[in-house]
Order: sequence, then structure tokens, then C-alpha cells
Amino acid sequence: MEASGKTYVKPTSVLLTEEFNETDMRLHWNKYAERLGQKGFKIMESILLISDPVLKGTTIYYELPNEGSKLDFEGQINGLLGHLKGHLHNHDITIEVVVNEEIKTQRALNDQDRYNRFLEINPNIELLRSTFGLDINL
Repeated sequence: MEASGKTYVKPTSVLLTEEFNETDMRLHWNKYAERLGQKGFKIMESILLISDPVLKGTTIYYELPNEGSKLDFEGQINGLLGHLKGHLHNHDITIEVVVNEEIKTQRALNDQDRYNRFLEINPNIELLRSTFGLDINL
């Protein structure tokens, strides 16, 4: 076959760069962790829930308590990045891992802790509780 004089230019794909906020990022981070737990990857789920990721621009900073957990995390980082980039529609997202041996793992919350946290997020929770005479088991 003779090559024709035409050249084919492959169109460059446009990578999405929609804006997103820290709340949306944490929501999808936690959903990914939950999905890993449901699949039996409990250690990775717990590593993803050790601390809260912090968003600065499109970079997510995540603190871990030791090098071992950092290595485990970095072994699974591509799946997490793919999940976040897809669900947040932004392909500029990067994750920076920081080892901070001073951080303590989050303790399990009791009912009062949960209620206080919800109250911080939405003060109308108290109005709802009192209007309907709801009680939390304290």
C-alpha cells in the first residue's frame, strides 16, 4: 500500500480540572476506604482512616504515624488517586504523605462525642432533638 500524503493528528484528550472542596474530597476518601474494608482490605481501610487528609489547592496532605504505614499507603496510592480523580473530576490531584510519629490514632467515638461533632457541623441538631424530645444515651 502506498502511504497517502495525509497525516493523522491524534486529538489530545482533555483532562478534567473541575474545582472541588475539602469536604467533597474527604467524602470520596472515606467512601474509598469503606469500599476497601468491604472487600476485605481492613488494614488499608484503617490506614486511610488514621487521620483526616488536608487539602491545599489540588494537593492532599496526609499524615501517617510511621514509615510502615506510609509504605503500605504508597503501595495502594494509585487506586486511591484514580478514585479521587474520577469522582472529583480533577486530574491535577496529588497526594503528599508526611510521617509524623507524634500523631495519635483516632479513638472510637462514644455517643456524646458523635453528638458534639454533629452539633459543631449543624447547630440545628439541638433544635431537632429538643423539638421531638429525642434523647441520646449518655
